[in-house]
This record gives sequence, structure tokens and C-alpha cells, in this order.
Amino acid sequence: MSPKRALALSTTLAALLSPLTAQAEDLSMVLNWVPTADHAPYFYAKQQGWYEAEGIILDIEAGRGSGAAVQRVAAGIAEVGVADLATVLLARGEGANATAVMTVYANTPQGFYWLKSSGIETPEDFSGRSIGNPPADASRIMWPLFAKSVGITPDSVKFVNVSPQAKLTSLKSGAIDVTSDFYNEHDLKVREFGDDLGFVAWRNIGVNPYGNSIIVNETFLAEHTDTVAKFTAISQKAFGACVSDFQPCLEALMSEVSGLDPDNQKDQWNRIKELMRDETTQTVALGAFSAERMAADYSMVETYFDLREPFDIETTYTNEFLDDSIKMTAE
Repeated sequence: MSPKRALALSTTLAALLSPLTAQAEDLSMVLNWVPTADHAPYFYAKQQGWYEAEGIILDIEAGRGSGAAVQRVAAGIAEVGVADLATVLLARGEGANATAVMTVYANTPQGFYWLKSSGIETPEDFSGRSIGNPPADASRIMWPLFAKSVGITPDSVKFVNVSPQAKLTSLKSGAIDVTSDFYNEHDLKVREFGDDLGFVAWRNIGVNPYGNSIIVNETFLAEHTDTVAKFTAISQKAFGACVSDFQPCLEALMSEVSGLDPDNQKDQWNRIKELMRDETTQTVALGAFSAERMAADYSMVETYFDLREPFDIETTYTNEFLDDSIKMTAE
């Protein structure tokens, strides 16, 4: 090929590609914690090129708790994020600039774990004990609600700062009496402690607010509605694909995140599917919010916490970007 023809071809290709380049938009996503199975769909969609095909250059950032994730999204440091929805509602009561566009956990994953050999039989025995979890952990933020639900005084326990990685070792050593954790890793704890493991799931005692959800900065949503719509639709599609076959999603996660045990991640995903499943996600759309449940969540937060700025719950979420042909499976 002659130099002149090669130059012409290069110019033509550049002209064809330039609109795509011009439309590409950087999008920063902050997770609630370090990446694990419940984040695999984002890595899978990114690896498959689904975001990029829609002009989205996605950067996924590990998080340090739902509270911290909400702060970063509300401040516009990250355009989108993942956070426990009850924590989002509390932040909205403080004026946080964040809206939910898809729920991942239709059921709260929150639970408390302890060792029966410590003398604790039920949550009523938590009084006078120490609970270990990170400072920005959603369960610590929501603790007053749980305490009142089981009939103990919220300030009757001592909180100890413990990293997610140190929860099990701290519990085993007796450095803490109780730890909070997501239901995702329930199997790991059962294998570690066997019959000595004590556990209560919040949802089993009537405390079942929506859990992890995808949130977006409201200002960004207003100015980049099309981008948010594409991001949400792709993410929902990815979750649907992972529900159908988790292996490719697991491989995508493992290729991007070191130090994960694949068998543990498979166990986590099976638990996550339980958390993703409710009537709305099975009949309306995977990731859809129920207006009735959202109203109940607002009532719960309003009752148990002091909202500095009451708000209209209908302004805090939307289902409009979800594909109603994608629904959560029954198993």
C-alpha cells in the first residue's frame, strides 16, 4: 500500500471513530466494600465491553462502607455508587444529593454473628457486650433501629473498630463478642464455627429495609440522564446474565480482584440470589423497587431516627431505567 493511500485510509478511520471517541464519557463508580461476588456483574459487563459499547468508560473503585459511598456520590466525587439503601435514606435526611436507580438486595443482608460459647443466646443478650465492625458499616449506622426492635438500649453495647478482613479472627479470639456481617458469607462462618455459631438475620425479626442499591448523584442524573439510563440498563442486564450463569461472571471478578477464593465466591453468589428475590423483582423487573416497601422504609427511618430534612420518598428512587423483560428467577 502506498504512503498516500495509507494516509487516506488512516484519515478515514479516524473520521469514523472520532464520533465514538467524542461521545465516550468517564464514569466513576464507588462500591460499598472491596469487590466480591455481588460486584461480579459490573466486572463482567465491563470485561464484555458492554459499557464501552454505549460510550461509558467505567472506573470501579473499592469502597469503605455504605456511609462513605453515599458521601462520595453525594459530593460528586463518584457519579454512581453502591450503598445500603437505609443508609442512603438517612443521608437524604441530612440533605445528601443521591438517588437510587436499581436495587441489588431486595432483602437486607444485615445480620449479627456471635459464639454461643460466649454465653450469648439471643440478641437480647447483646447488652454489655462489644460489637466489632468498621466505622462506616451500615449496620452500625442502623444499630439504633435493630436495638429498639429487639428491646435493648442502643447505648448498652460498645462498638469496636474492626476491618472486614478481621471480623472472624476477632470473634474467634474473643477480642469482640459480636460482629455484623452480610449474609453473603454465611457459609464461611458455618464452616469456621459449626454448631457454636449464633446468628440472627435482620429480615427474620421484621427489620427488612432494602439493602445494597445502585445510587447516582442527582445533579449528574439531571445533566446526564441518557448516560445513567445506559449504565443502569447494562448493569441490570449483567445481573440477569450472572443469575443465569455465574461462572463467566466469577471468572471476570477473579481476573480483576486478587485474593478471592472461587468456592467462597460461589457460595456467596447463591446467598446473594436469595437476597435479590422478592415479589417485585420477580414480577416487575430485576432490580425494581416497590413503592409500598419504599414508603415503609421511609416510615421506619422517620420513626427511629431524627431526619433533619424530611423528604418525599418518591424523589429518592426510580425504576424508569430498568428493562421489565428482565426479571429475577424463582430459584
